[in-house]
Amino acid sequence: MRMLLHFLKPYKLQTFAVLAALAVNLLGVLLVPTILANMINIGVSSRDFDYIVHQALFMLTAAVLSGAGAFVSNYFCADLATKVGRDIRNAVYEASLKFSGGDFERFGTGSMITRTLGDVNVIQQAITMTIQMMLPVPFAAVIGVALAWSIDEQMGMMLACFIIVVAIIAVVTVKKAAVIFQKLQRFIDRMNVRLRESITGARVIRAFGKEEAERKSLDEAFSAYADSAIKVNWLFATFDCSSFFIMNLAEVAVIWLGGNRVGAHAMQIASISACVEYAMLILFFLMMAQICALTLPRALVCLERCRQVIECPPSIADGPGTELTPAQDIVAHFGNASFRFADASEDTLHHINFFCRRGTTTAIIGPTGSGKSTIAKLLLRFHDVSDGAVEVCGTDVRDLTQRALRTRISYVPQKAWLFSGTIAENLRYGKPDATDEELWHALDVAQSGFVRELPDGLETCVAQGGTNFSGGQRQRLSIARALVKPADLYIFDDSFSALDFKTDAALRHALATEVAHAAVLIIAQRINTIVSADQIIVLKDGCIQGLGTHRELMRSCAAYQEIARSQLRAEELEELLGVDVELEADEVDAADAVNAADEVTVATEGGAAVAHADVHAAAAATDAPAAAPAEGGAPATEAPAVKGGE
Repeated sequence: MRMLLHFLKPYKLQTFAVLAALAVNLLGVLLVPTILANMINIGVSSRDFDYIVHQALFMLTAAVLSGAGAFVSNYFCADLATKVGRDIRNAVYEASLKFSGGDFERFGTGSMITRTLGDVNVIQQAITMTIQMMLPVPFAAVIGVALAWSIDEQMGMMLACFIIVVAIIAVVTVKKAAVIFQKLQRFIDRMNVRLRESITGARVIRAFGKEEAERKSLDEAFSAYADSAIKVNWLFATFDCSSFFIMNLAEVAVIWLGGNRVGAHAMQIASISACVEYAMLILFFLMMAQICALTLPRALVCLERCRQVIECPPSIADGPGTELTPAQDIVAHFGNASFRFADASEDTLHHINFFCRRGTTTAIIGPTGSGKSTIAKLLLRFHDVSDGAVEVCGTDVRDLTQRALRTRISYVPQKAWLFSGTIAENLRYGKPDATDEELWHALDVAQSGFVRELPDGLETCVAQGGTNFSGGQRQRLSIARALVKPADLYIFDDSFSALDFKTDAALRHALATEVAHAAVLIIAQRINTIVSADQIIVLKDGCIQGLGTHRELMRSCAAYQEIARSQLRAEELEELLGVDVELEADEVDAADAVNAADEVTVATEGGAAVAHADVHAAAAATDAPAAAPAEGGAPATEAPAVKGGE
């Protein structure tokens, strides 16, 4: 409630206007029975027609004021609820923008979507219903009991007792329902996650024939929600029946007590109808309040869930620095940096040391799960190092604001993502004032010539996530978006994986001159992408296994040699190195040997000897590169190369 009052505070005058209009509405509604009773008790009994006309005009005025109050209160109530809902949604979204990767994973994507959209909608509806259905209850109770008390004290006390009984039942029901509603919101999160997985992974589910298993999983999520919802409905059904019973009991009691009081000459007969009207109006508002009570426990849970996001302190806080001084040479530096995820038992990266210099290209390669992308995230400060330091332009990233840091870095993520809109809007994401000429130049460098062939060119519509483009086209558009933004450091996180070798080579050649003024960090899986890098870092199990150029690593780094053997043929390795490279295959599957060749020709020093390889002994066969003609003049037969790792 404290958070709700915080969001209502900017609209104090509007809130006061809503309450004042609501009071006028209720006062007019409750005055009508009193005026009617006076018309009967005084005007009819005394046959004073002028008094009846006067009271009728008074009743008409009360009805008009009541209608005007209802209109004003409903209008300002809807406007107030909309504004508060907008502010809460903006606060949740702005808080999520400050989250680190670990903070966001703590809540989960499905839960964040539910909190931002569904939970805020529930809060907004609850505000409207509370003002229109629940706030009238105390107004009606106080005014109704006061008017009944003015007629007869015993009648006023009886009405007060009925109101207290109904209120106690409502409070007990809401408390019990609140616990169940907490579970309901968690079940909604779970259903959201399961539905997103089923929709986005529909092709995989069909490919593996797991439709039935997926259907059972969804049924379990839906059934758990339904069971809890049924329990809540039972609670409110009981409350509803109790309220109707008490309402009818109150009507009978008013008539019975009123008859006794009229017989005792303590009140007049027309006053009984006024008291019945008071009782019915008050209990009617209580019935309306119970409808609102259906959403109130859920709204309180939703409010708490939004508060958790808004008040969650981000694990990565901005430093005091707002500006970076461009370094003459070193753009980025990892100084003995180690990193461990919050839920991990050991470090993901261990004592990483390297420099990214201006005008040079640094490449990172390694097996899956070695921590390559984590290095990029540390540079962008999506995470903070556990030990050591990461510096950009000579300043520790923890001493900078995240905005100041990221304005100097241009990033192409591992998963190419485009936003709904147009190609031009996506390309201007990092530089809103970029001209069309700059956009076309970036597209040309990124080998995105297909855009020129599109009928609308830069104004071509882009679907959410760029699903109307192929994987390679999305990657090239993402690269072009990064090139439009001026930066000191360009990070390409496995951004060439969907490109064919020809496009990959052309793009790297164009990049060499385009980003010559900055440092470039390329994270890749393919050696062909990084073979020309100024320095290559080989990662394995979070540790640097080697650092140097391609030629140096091929001679000195066993981990790099292993990657090369798994990707390149013998001829390619020999061409890249300019020296003979002997590839040894420790084990070759028998089936692969059959597919490779039925015969393996082994080149010998004295000439060419032909050996027919047995299929079962092919595991011990050694690949031989193409040999020059032997001294005896007989040309050596080229042995087919077997890729390592196959």
